Amino acid sequence: MAKGRVWPAEWRGYEDPASGVTVRQLTDYKGHSHHLYFTNPGWWDDGRRLLFGSDRENRSNLFSVDLETGEITQLTDLDRDTGFLSACVNPTRDEAYFWYEGAVVAIDLRSLDLRSLWTMPDGFRSSMLNCTADGRYVCAGIVEDLSDRIRIPLRYAYAGFGETWEAHPLSRIARVNTDGSGGEAVWEERTWIGHVNTSPMRPNLLTFCHEGPWDKVDNRIWGFDLSTGEAWQIRPREGGESVGHEYWHADGEYVGYHGAWPDGGPSTGSGRPSGHSGRFFGRVRYDNTDRLEVDFPHETGHIHSNDFSLIVGDGYAGSRAVRIWKWNGEAFDGPRALCEHRSSFHVQVVHVHPRFSPDGGYVVYTSDVTGYGNVYQAPVPDFDSLPPLA
Repeated sequence: MAKGRVWPAEWRGYEDPASGVTVRQLTDYKGHSHHLYFTNPGWWDDGRRLLFGSDRENRSNLFSVDLETGEITQLTDLDRDTGFLSACVNPTRDEAYFWYEGAVVAIDLRSLDLRSLWTMPDGFRSSMLNCTADGRYVCAGIVEDLSDRIRIPLRYAYAGFGETWEAHPLSRIARVNTDGSGGEAVWEERTWIGHVNTSPMRPNLLTFCHEGPWDKVDNRIWGFDLSTGEAWQIRPREGGESVGHEYWHADGEYVGYHGAWPDGGPSTGSGRPSGHSGRFFGRVRYDNTDRLEVDFPHETGHIHSNDFSLIVGDGYAGSRAVRIWKWNGEAFDGPRALCEHRSSFHVQVVHVHPRFSPDGGYVVYTSDVTGYGNVYQAPVPDFDSLPPLA
């Protein structure tokens, strides 16, 4: 069996031509490799190892790279293709969770033993997994399978996007016990639910989104209390605004996001800047207090930050650089080029999805600049040492 197989280090370092930063390419294989989705931290073993999914020997499996030696360990040996972009790590013990054949599966990252925790009902498709801060539950969104009416290939990012939103599929949020005692649906509605993200500090809180065109959904970002079953809008959308790509700050209290105003300028609302470019970046506490939004005159796709001081973004399809912005107390300076990624964005597993390490010392991202998706690690130097981008 390949499970437990140790692959020699594949990493190589090189000086980035845009910034001079020494980037480390962690994987190098003729098949796509990718880190977990940017809302799902993949570090374990006290941050010494990082999970990633990889297509090797004609199958997709879960792997772990030792960030001190570069050594790679194959963690699963699965017969059928599965996606690991939505996998997550238990924050209290060395265990991770992923979808396989409709079931939430737990893997002991030491023994590599697998346990099936819960199987979703027939007629549904799986979505993101996230573990609660106390390690007791894995939370997941599941969505009515409309593939008999709408073409939704597994690895294509936006196929069927508008059609799925318009169909109002039955969606549920499931809470699955990590001790193996089963799971249950805790929320259900006829709206496309996606991106279930648990607070990294508050075990009872998560966010989910009403998926679809950002300027057309009733509200993108929603909060949910697992202890009470209450759901509420977070950062209620006003008029034709577009708001999304939400994620938790490391404190588990604030939610970050970015968006655009429909008329190129701010409407009446809390925390709005006086000047405007048409786009904004913001954060708000989960209970909609202490909202702060600032003008953000830059194109960006996914963004991530541990707090409001420094944010990283992947630009957009056709862009070349991983970008950094720094908060100066009134606005964000930047962008500055951390490094070039030159990824195609062609399918989800080669989206760049940059995110900071827990200590903010480096950024991990994925790029297919070599022809195949690989995982990269770029240290974060002093902001002022990085070259400005237009």
